[in-house]
Amino acid sequence: MRIILLGPPGAGKGTQAKTLALELRLPHISTGDILRKSASLGTALGLEAKDFMNKGVLVPDELVTRMLMERIDQPDAKSGFILDGYPRTLAQAQALDEKLKERKLNIDFAVYLETSESVVIQRLGGRLVCSKCGANFHLNNMPPKKEMICDSCGGGLYQRSDDKEETISKRLQVYHSESAPLVKYYQAQNILYRLNADGEPSIVLHQIIRMAKDHHDSLKV
Repeated sequence: MRIILLGPPGAGKGTQAKTLALELRLPHISTGDILRKSASLGTALGLEAKDFMNKGVLVPDELVTRMLMERIDQPDAKSGFILDGYPRTLAQAQALDEKLKERKLNIDFAVYLETSESVVIQRLGGRLVCSKCGANFHLNNMPPKKEMICDSCGGGLYQRSDDKEETISKRLQVYHSESAPLVKYYQAQNILYRLNADGEPSIVLHQIIRMAKDHHDSLKV
């Protein structure tokens, strides 16, 4: 089963994708993780991406898609995957479908995690990120065991400048503007599910799992 999680910053895509992957026994594929890992390992694609990252500009869609497909072609993704962080735009969605079609594959369904602005501000306003491995923590919801120290690798934690309240509203406006064509694209394919993600993560996770199982059962009919 191939699933995409969509939603604005602070919707909980990364958190839900990791847990959902464990529940469904599918790999969690995050383009952010792929970019960081490839750059740190010094792969050919990673070095190419690192050049753009060092300049502070977005890695081109074509390069991100190549890196993503390289990951999807690995053996553990044969039975499916949970995709987080990609696609972000209509062009990326179309490129993904084209590459999957070449492999006689397709996206089974996409879940759009709808989140209110007040909840996003609460979540992102307290988010902390590891400077080494990129792991996420939260001052209130998921604090590290040691203050400002990553539980996983011991790296220092910091708050991203764009996670400050004054910039979050603007980020949401930009996201909704850019994602509207993407949402319509999956709606037109009749594979988009909308889900209110303001609630407790465990409740949201249960709803996604139920959607996945219902969708899987419907394919057997």
